[in-house]
Amino acid sequence: MDRGRRLQRISRTAKDPVRLRRAIVVLMSAQGQTVKDITSLMQVTEDYVRDVIHAFNERGFDALDPKWSGGRPKTISDRVREHIRLIARMSPADWNIAAFSTWSLAKLAAHLVERQVVPRISRETLRRILGGKVSWQATTTWKASNDPEFIAKMHRVLALYDTPPADGRVICVDEFDPLNLMPRKGRAWRPAGRPRRLRATYDRYGGVMHMLAALDLTTGKIYYRIRRRKRWREFLGLLKTLRDRWPGEKLYVVLDNSSPHKHAEVRTWAADNDVELVFLPTYGSWLNWIESEFAALRYFALNGTDHRTHGEQNSAIAAYIRWRNTRAEPKTTCAPDSSIRAWTQYPTRAA
Repeated sequence: MDRGRRLQRISRTAKDPVRLRRAIVVLMSAQGQTVKDITSLMQVTEDYVRDVIHAFNERGFDALDPKWSGGRPKTISDRVREHIRLIARMSPADWNIAAFSTWSLAKLAAHLVERQVVPRISRETLRRILGGKVSWQATTTWKASNDPEFIAKMHRVLALYDTPPADGRVICVDEFDPLNLMPRKGRAWRPAGRPRRLRATYDRYGGVMHMLAALDLTTGKIYYRIRRRKRWREFLGLLKTLRDRWPGEKLYVVLDNSSPHKHAEVRTWAADNDVELVFLPTYGSWLNWIESEFAALRYFALNGTDHRTHGEQNSAIAAYIRWRNTRAEPKTTCAPDSSIRAWTQYPTRAA
């Protein structure tokens, strides 16, 4: 009786399908069902039913637990797998193959067989060997800085981020442009196989606009204006707006080396109005904290859109900035674990 109740409990609660199926076979046999009936109801073979019943009679409930074997042994050793990954990371040109510049799975598999790395290998096996340790990635560019004071300027900016001066606030300023009218690719949840379609052709009659923006690290809020041009006059107008917003505080403005930022009128006004212009190292705009905010703005407010007027596009930007500013928090930690903090000299090439 106890064994019957235990079998019933297993048949109701077992999560392993093998254990569940075996328990039901034994329970049906205990209830007087014939092997043929069990075979018909469970859609298994008669040999399977007899093996389960005999095993249960010999070993009891231990016979219900599956005994997984280790599977077929590997035909490709770990050392060869690592060698395959090394070849995949190399260019075909390194093997004097001039016909193509990158591997496909089929070309790589053929090359491995030709070089006798493996006697044979399928594309799916090759995909599994590469997966997780070698991934298919887009090529990116690297623009090295020629600024001899790169490290000093970088440390100056990071120091402002880490410990803002007590006598003022740190503001990151940059331009987000060009704001032209065009269909922008994006991502969205859609029914499988039915992506959203945007027009492929467009005109440029609407011209281009420019967004001048400032990120206040104290509050985490973004302040901006959109203008037809981005000359020193427009930039100085943004600085004056920021100055009026926080009177009595010194402003440390982190910005890149574009010519409007270094105009003589801008420098003179900044010196006269307690605004320190903290210039980033040459080709070091990625140190500007506002760049990450621009990436989010592009992803959430513009990607996947097809605005037909600048008014419509500017409204979308404004709505996103309002939403973001209501949830803004102080910016206090910038890349704390990044390798840039250990740099003693600027790397001349990408890692």
